[in-house]
Amino acid sequence: MAVTIEKQIAIAGSGPAGMIAALALAGQGHEVALIGPSPSENDQRTTALMMPAIGFLSELCVWEAVEPQAAPLATMRIIDATRRLVRSPAVTFRAGEIGESAFGYNMPNTALNKVLFDAVDGDRRITRILAPVTGYRHMADHVAVTTDEGEVAARLLVACDGRGSPAREAAGIGVKRWNYPQTAVVLSFAHALDHENISTEFHTEDGPFTQVPLPGRRSSLVWVANPALAGRLIDLDAEALAAEVETRMYSMLGKVTTETKQQAWPLSGLVPTSFARNRTVLAGEAAHVFPPIGAQGLNLGVRDVETLVKALKADPADVGSDRVTRAYDRMRRPDVLARTGSVDALNRSLLSGLLPAQLARGVGLELLRSFAPLRGFFMREGLKPGSGFANLFSPVSDWKFRPGSAK
Repeated sequence: MAVTIEKQIAIAGSGPAGMIAALALAGQGHEVALIGPSPSENDQRTTALMMPAIGFLSELCVWEAVEPQAAPLATMRIIDATRRLVRSPAVTFRAGEIGESAFGYNMPNTALNKVLFDAVDGDRRITRILAPVTGYRHMADHVAVTTDEGEVAARLLVACDGRGSPAREAAGIGVKRWNYPQTAVVLSFAHALDHENISTEFHTEDGPFTQVPLPGRRSSLVWVANPALAGRLIDLDAEALAAEVETRMYSMLGKVTTETKQQAWPLSGLVPTSFARNRTVLAGEAAHVFPPIGAQGLNLGVRDVETLVKALKADPADVGSDRVTRAYDRMRRPDVLARTGSVDALNRSLLSGLLPAQLARGVGLELLRSFAPLRGFFMREGLKPGSGFANLFSPVSDWKFRPGSAK
């Protein structure tokens, strides 16, 4: 028999963004319903979380369980591997330059999801409903979320249900979408030489080829390629694929052995016309989609959740009121649009064969390579919006992120 569950907040989508939202909101004392099937156990991707996001996970008491399965990112390196007339200089970003031991950590999605899943199960303020959502009804004072197991009535709906987001559509929020002529091929591999906690991003005419450290002599790979090359890579056996990866990396890490089956993900972009409307706020990929450049994806989703916690203070009596949704939209818009625009511009500069675009990218990277204060500014800004300006004239030792103090 179908039943109606009344909660302050319902979350549609139980991926990492949804689970982080559930834990954070429950931690603020809200009664939460987390709705949606468990995350896939076949996801071979990894997630690089920067230190502010790590700090937030630490506050949620989940980072300690994830850390043994994660590798620190102490150095990030960009190498121009294009064959164009104008090539950019190699640029190295060291966390030590801004007083940090690491920019963040890289971890398998399955490991992160398992820890979050267990934490959600252990929180009595969170009711988990594993059935998929079948419909939404927006009322004056609540949103009704329908599933095969019954209905959830909530003052506020948090849409964490991905780029297709039925919750976003039901709230009447439009989107701008675009596609890239690129496909991301992802896998994990072992290598003979130590990566020394260095992540290397090779810029090619098709997009970035990015190696990111994992614990031990292992790394994850995001290889952005044109669809034809991606199709060929997907069809390769393990030995042939390992040889391709090693060649593209100029054997920097020695002999390569693939550990996971390669998976392909077509690249696209998305921004909504509003980040909150009709008692619904957007978070995670329901709020932003862009190419895997600069480790932004889930980091932006964590900032969505942090912002929502702050926005709820606009009206403690009604967490889904217009005051709350307007505050959330106002606070998230600048960050999301700035990150989306910068990632899109960098990605398109790689695809462009025009000489002015090559010159602009080359000059920009040369400035970063040769001018330490500018490099420090972008490293700080990449970790946390606004921190680059806030620390522009501060001594390096005065500026640090530590787990538990990232807000």
